[in-house]
Amino acid sequence: MYTRRNKLFSKLSSTFLRKWWFVIAFSLCLIILGVLVTFGFSAIVNLVIDHQVALRPGGQSFGWWAKPPVTPAVKVYVYNVTNADEFLNNGSKPILDELGPYVYREKWEKVNIVENPNGTISFNQKKVYAFSEEESAGMEDDVVIVPNIPMLSATSQSKHAARFLRLAMASIMDILKIKPFVEVTVGQLLWGYEDPLLKLAKDVVPKEQKLPYDEFGLFYGKNATSTDRVTVFTGVDDITQYGVIDKYNGRSHMTNWAKEECNRLNGSDGSIFPPHITHNTTLYVYDKDLCRLLPLSFDKEVTGRGGIPGYRFTPSPDVFASVDKNPDNLCFCPSGPPCAPHGLFNVSLCQYDSPVLISFPHFYMADDSLRTAVEGISPPEKDKHQFFIDVQPLMGTTLRARARVQINLAVSQVQDIKQVANFPDIVFPILWFEEGVEGLPDEVVNLMRIATTVPDKARTALMIALFALGILLFIVSVTCLVRKSHRQNTLHLDGTNYLATQHIDQQKKKAKMDNGNKSM
Repeated sequence: MYTRRNKLFSKLSSTFLRKWWFVIAFSLCLIILGVLVTFGFSAIVNLVIDHQVALRPGGQSFGWWAKPPVTPAVKVYVYNVTNADEFLNNGSKPILDELGPYVYREKWEKVNIVENPNGTISFNQKKVYAFSEEESAGMEDDVVIVPNIPMLSATSQSKHAARFLRLAMASIMDILKIKPFVEVTVGQLLWGYEDPLLKLAKDVVPKEQKLPYDEFGLFYGKNATSTDRVTVFTGVDDITQYGVIDKYNGRSHMTNWAKEECNRLNGSDGSIFPPHITHNTTLYVYDKDLCRLLPLSFDKEVTGRGGIPGYRFTPSPDVFASVDKNPDNLCFCPSGPPCAPHGLFNVSLCQYDSPVLISFPHFYMADDSLRTAVEGISPPEKDKHQFFIDVQPLMGTTLRARARVQINLAVSQVQDIKQVANFPDIVFPILWFEEGVEGLPDEVVNLMRIATTVPDKARTALMIALFALGILLFIVSVTCLVRKSHRQNTLHLDGTNYLATQHIDQQKKKAKMDNGNKSM
């Protein structure tokens, strides 16, 4: 009977052991899954984000890209010359009065969108500007005195021409009563006014050499749909190229500069960038008026609207450095030296040979002698005059931006043109402007908050749950196995003792019987 009970017990024990070994295996699987979540969850989230942000027609990100749900603002500050006559006649230092801001609200839209078979998409950019009187410190009809850019550009270009051409130009300017400074409204300076020299050029210059505009204005032609055809990568095939320009008006490179690396166009328009940005990433922004790629480097971590984490990227201090301080900039000086002074960038090749120089406002990060050559410009301040873009690093979306640029004119004496014969060599500030996006709308912010915070929280919760449950089951199963093993050993000893006792009793009975037989 004991043997039958022992067999039954052994069968039950075997079933019990198999059950707990299964629990141990399951707990180890949970722990391994926790390890995979720890190191692989981010990769899965990145794949999901890459799929969502890529520009697919009909997708949400495509809609936001084509018609951004933001209202950018352009703030313009004009340098009004208050002593033009004294400057021309007596050589006095120019005195400037900074007027503004004159604020315009923008609406952006990409039109004529065509999807291409090579993973790119082509479009024209439409921008509409509307003057915001309540945000401005003046009106568009405020009158300002500024350098006559068309005239001074023409005299600059004639500096090395034949003498009779310079004399002829001086006579024409006398007849047309063209002066080195003009009195125009802010609206005219920005959006265009009829200039007699441009009008004359339109009538006498050969058709192939004519300028593509009838009036002069620093923002002339921008309040419309651009004729420039832009092609960018969608990121569907390669997310590292997301939003990067492939071609601009059919060209993959510019033709202005001395080396290929300076003629590259493969940057962003500044609204979107390839995702998964790090502190070591360099962002590139291309703007036609800037005439080059503008490299941006990591500056600091910031927090955007709604608590969205971001990285601030800014131009490095040597981006407009002189060739002495940054030899790499020599390729942006094809006809030099001499090249642009420290802190200035010569865009004349992109501006029909007008001697236009770009800098940051108030000559921020430039040689201070440029600022002190005139009166009325306060020392630059980083918070007010720095160019920056705040980017959400995981998704590559711009959270906030301040594109701040100053337009300057390089003016010099030209012999035989009496109108500028007394003009000293000077870089004359015309105006500076700030094009900015303050923040994204609630709809975008909420979705971005989910995309940037929920995955980390889910990853942490899943890790804790998997590790805790796996370790708990492992400990419980091992403990039960140890206890069961101990009980088995105890029962085995009890059974052995029982058998030994039975055997001894049988031996005693047998001995008694043998003794009894002998007595008889």
